[in-house]
Amino acid sequence: MKYTVFLDRDGVINIDSAAYIKHPSEFEFIPNSTDAIAHLTQNGFTVILITNQSIIGRKMAIPETLDAIFDKLKAGVKAVGGKIDDIFYCPHDPKDNCDCRKPKPKMILDAVQKHGIDLSFSFMVGDSAKDIECALNAGCQKTILVKTGNGKAAHADLLGNGIIPDAYVPDLYAAAQWIIGSVKDR
Repeated sequence: MKYTVFLDRDGVINIDSAAYIKHPSEFEFIPNSTDAIAHLTQNGFTVILITNQSIIGRKMAIPETLDAIFDKLKAGVKAVGGKIDDIFYCPHDPKDNCDCRKPKPKMILDAVQKHGIDLSFSFMVGDSAKDIECALNAGCQKTILVKTGNGKAAHADLLGNGIIPDAYVPDLYAAAQWIIGSVKDR
């Protein structure tokens, strides 16, 4: 069975911003994040991006600009031998109370349906409580919280709610190593 890794974007792959990432020029990779994705790709994992992108619903960017940001991300990953297999994003403003915004599981469940994913062979890597809760709501096998982005605050929030991620690691590269190691241990 092929394993799938779901990744959040902001704070996991790229440096997050309180002002949002609204243009490709604002998109900056976290050190070693592209290498982490390449490591997952080269070890046979499917890598799917699951990300809330309210810049569309907040009218801070148009879909074509978001596509250009995603193109920059995919090109940076491809340049080191990695691959993003698919991208699912929620474009809505949080006030819209849509069905797809994390922590709701719709984006993961849509990926499952589109790609025939078995969630018992899946991982979610995120930097927020919403990411971990989304993975749990969808039924992902393992959750990994990174300390980059909002990870440190999210860790405290999760623990306060009795939610313990399967791993709490420094960054996406460490998460990739943990994921690959956990599969090889089987």
